Amino acid sequence: MAVQVFTAVTGAGWESALVGALDRTDHGVTVVRRCVDVSELLAAAATGTGQAALLSADLRRLDTDAVARLAAAGVAVVGLVDPGDHQAADRLRALGVVHVLPADTEPDGIARTLRDAVAGRPPAGRGIADPRAALPDPVPAAVPVERQPGAGRVVAVWGPTGAPGRTTVSVGLADEAARLDVGTLLIDADVYGGVVAQVLGLLDESPGLAGAARQAAAGTLDEAALARLAWAVRPRLGVLTGLARADRWPELRPHGVAAVLEEARRAADLIVVDCSFNLEEDEELSFDTAAPRRNGVTLTVLEAADTVLCVSGADPVALQRTIRALGELRDTVPGVEPVVVVNQVRRGPVPGDPRREIAEALERFAGHDVAAFLPADRRATDAALADGRTLAEVAPSSPLRTQLRELAAVVAGVPRPDTGRRRVGARRRAG
Repeated sequence: MAVQVFTAVTGAGWESALVGALDRTDHGVTVVRRCVDVSELLAAAATGTGQAALLSADLRRLDTDAVARLAAAGVAVVGLVDPGDHQAADRLRALGVVHVLPADTEPDGIARTLRDAVAGRPPAGRGIADPRAALPDPVPAAVPVERQPGAGRVVAVWGPTGAPGRTTVSVGLADEAARLDVGTLLIDADVYGGVVAQVLGLLDESPGLAGAARQAAAGTLDEAALARLAWAVRPRLGVLTGLARADRWPELRPHGVAAVLEEARRAADLIVVDCSFNLEEDEELSFDTAAPRRNGVTLTVLEAADTVLCVSGADPVALQRTIRALGELRDTVPGVEPVVVVNQVRRGPVPGDPRREIAEALERFAGHDVAAFLPADRRATDAALADGRTLAEVAPSSPLRTQLRELAAVVAGVPRPDTGRRRVGARRRAG
């Protein structure tokens, strides 16, 4: 049976001749629709009438999300570029197109590649009602890798709903790591209420992560572009601000954010990401993998992180939320083994010795040890927030700042300020 093919190579002088040659000769392929743009191509793919798409690199609005949606529809993609246009070929590969050919390839060679692309499609992955369908699929091994992967470590700072202090911990870790001479990039990926820009006194209308994700989706994000989008707070600390308004969350797609993290690994030694709390999926969207998913960014960051810090509050309500959140994390992203950090520790909300009681409760009900206890220091955090500065700047002797400095050394893998080297435990479960 002939492979059913869509084409989307409008504007190319060789398009008509190629389609005619494929139709006139028995190459084992049949062109069932000639699309004029990405929107028509995606609509055609959703009908299930085609098995492959033949497209050109200069197709307007072609990005990683479009390629991912074609893959989700079971459509293999083959790209065509003008002969000798290596930049266009690299862009297609960066978008996730595995098979790229020069446009002067003989029709039988193009047809053979289309058949091979269809035969080599990966098996069906996550179901359309699976919340993990929001995650970007791994890039196939056949994609040529032009650049070496970055060595930077990604630390996701996540935790349950409420105010356990995710942003306080994120900003403190990033600032202290930079002061320990570790090249650090702080990213605000909270799609519900990111406030890193406000906490640091930065302009929250800057493009930030949304701008980086747009460039990544278009295949144009590189180290230089990422540096232009990030605020240089100090020589060793850059900040990629988040969304100025929560209703702009559809601008952050999982594939774009995943590409930003990949580029960030090449630009910094440590990447600290302030995540949203929510891992749930919207039931109204669960039957449409093409629809944007608000929590897809959080899932993507948690999957990509080398270390996931779960920030918990230190009162009974916060601890109950943490225990439930850890169970949800285990069910939703089972490969992640979080490192628990208890914030705002003080006497009063928990009877007796708060550290011992909290540690025993989390061990008993969640099966997790506590890696660090961060003391409550309201005076220091209020002063930092009022000035739009960090704890190290307004309260260098704060006990909270001291503990954040030690935790930063641990997650960055550098000698602690007062003792030797120590590493946070493995992120993923064995086996």
